[in-house]
Amino acid sequence: MTDATNEESTEPPKSGKLPLIIGAVLALIGGGGGFYAASSGMIFATESKEEVVEEEKKSSSEFSDISFLPLEPMTISMPRGSAYKHLRFRGELEVPKEYAEDVKKVTPRVIDVLNGYLRALQVSDIEEPASLTRLRSQMLRRIQIVAGPGRVNDLLIMEFVLN
Repeated sequence: MTDATNEESTEPPKSGKLPLIIGAVLALIGGGGGFYAASSGMIFATESKEEVVEEEKKSSSEFSDISFLPLEPMTISMPRGSAYKHLRFRGELEVPKEYAEDVKKVTPRVIDVLNGYLRALQVSDIEEPASLTRLRSQMLRRIQIVAGPGRVNDLLIMEFVLN
């Protein structure tokens, strides 16, 4: 009897083919799902030519209805005792084309408002790292008030130099 029990224990256990079949079926389902997702455009989709053309038309028409009006360069004297003597500023206004002539007529007022604002600044206001963004938004708001609502979209700072 002991010989019979030893013979049974030396044989390796038989593994079924069920895990192999399940793995193959899952691989086929995954491959089919991946193929469907790629071919239907769910992943790795490229834009159709029609979409690209429409997008190009939008972007080109978006910039065709604006114009840029240069402002006269300004040199502002800094207060006594400061490390800097002058501030040189030059900018341009982004304006819708239909209002370009109207804004051009009020450019002297725009220069006056900017001159008054920049002269009121302290050197400490200008030296801060984020000061240019803050100053730009303050100047743009003043320009928009002078020019009228919807007439000036943006102020582009072309030169802002302390010396």
